[in-house]
Amino acid sequence: MSDDKTDDRIDAKIEDPRDFEQSMQALESLVDQLEQGDLTLEESLAAFERGIKLTRACQQALNAAEQRVRILTERSETAEPEPFQNDAL
Repeated sequence: MSDDKTDDRIDAKIEDPRDFEQSMQALESLVDQLEQGDLTLEESLAAFERGIKLTRACQQALNAAEQRVRILTERSETAEPEPFQNDAL
């Protein structure tokens, strides 16, 4: 019913985009299982609990990404442009 790799990361922060994608897939799978209605009450509760944890982890990852985008796109009135130096050449 569950992916052990994803289970280990539910309570951890999602920093790798691949982890986010795997968590979203696991969440979609849980929703499908719950919608089918074939789970016992205990299995449904366990799946719901896991889904809540996945949702929170994904939301935290999205919030962190949004903050990074905001920081990168924020205008700073005191910032000075710097010349680009390509050391690879």
